[in-house]
Amino acid sequence: MMERQGSPRAEAIFAGLGGQGVLLAGLLLAESAVSEYVNVVWTPSYATRVRGGPCECTVILSQEEICSPLLSRAQAVVLMQPLQLASFEGRLRPHGLLVVEAAGLGDRRVTRPEVRLLVVPGQEVALKLGDRMAANLVLLGAYVAATGALSPGPIEEELARRFGHKPEVLALNREAFRRGLEVGRASP
Repeated sequence: MMERQGSPRAEAIFAGLGGQGVLLAGLLLAESAVSEYVNVVWTPSYATRVRGGPCECTVILSQEEICSPLLSRAQAVVLMQPLQLASFEGRLRPHGLLVVEAAGLGDRRVTRPEVRLLVVPGQEVALKLGDRMAANLVLLGAYVAATGALSPGPIEEELARRFGHKPEVLALNREAFRRGLEVGRASP
């Protein structure tokens, strides 16, 4: 394990609707992070009775002990369903990062002036690549690049481990993640 040189802790809430890949994006981050962090927690939360219902997961990466796997407010929120903007803006710590899907955002705006907003055209990019289901990886890439919470290499390795038996799916997912990295790197 390579010990992380940057921040000793990163926290994110991934949120959206069931079927958007919310839980997978958080799980990919968590499983990839074990190469750089001593302690990693992934906590999913979803409504099992409702297909397409709200779901979220919390990811905490830390060099120190993690006292609780739950977060009421996080350093970052990755929001795949813009209709939930008002709910999740309040779950950000002061000066936190809100990564939000552009499709469906409309005229919704963040009300807290100190929040750093990164609007990502995840669905648009994924559709251009051939599968809208890859939008979650575009947003994950944008989060990784914008925060530096984890280097991209371990996530690419985890993608290969999970999807290596399906070369077309792996190629799509890698490209979606890389396009997200580009969006995140270009953010102010």
